[in-house]
Amino acid sequence: MSEHQEDSLEENMLSDNDSSPAEAENNVDTGGGEVDRIAELQREAEENHNRYLRAQADFDNFRRRTMKEKEELAQYASLKLVGQLLPVLDNFQRALHTGEGADSASFTKGIEMIYRQLSQVLEDEGLKPMEPVGQPFDPELHQAIMQVETDEYEEGIVVEVVQPGYRMKDKIIRPAMVKVSG
Repeated sequence: MSEHQEDSLEENMLSDNDSSPAEAENNVDTGGGEVDRIAELQREAEENHNRYLRAQADFDNFRRRTMKEKEELAQYASLKLVGQLLPVLDNFQRALHTGEGADSASFTKGIEMIYRQLSQVLEDEGLKPMEPVGQPFDPELHQAIMQVETDEYEEGIVVEVVQPGYRMKDKIIRPAMVKVSG
């Protein structure tokens, strides 16, 4: 350090020590500024805590509301389908009442019409019947109930459907019960 810098440093130190009582009060006042700053930070912390509590309450309300909506959705999920099936039910009732005096051909025709109507409603909802005859046996899609000897198909091919299987979109609702060539 140069001589000039040492002299300046000594003068500054001396002047700091020679401060008047009024200047000393000002120095204490900066401590009061710290008290104000602490009080401000405490208010800010309290505001943040209150905001946190409100956000937590909002989240709890949101969670309860979505759970209630989910329960209602599950409870009434089939409402649309049932509404579409009511005309089919009505037609079955009409067929049963008119079938008592009708000939068997017209009764059979009426039942076939109702079957087509029901099939159409279910197809519109995404239900598709499987057509496994001639396809290789797949345990994911088929339930083999019998193995039969046949010259028409090679081994492991579905020969006959005993009970149809259905899929809804990409999900198997019921596997087809089939006979498989052996």
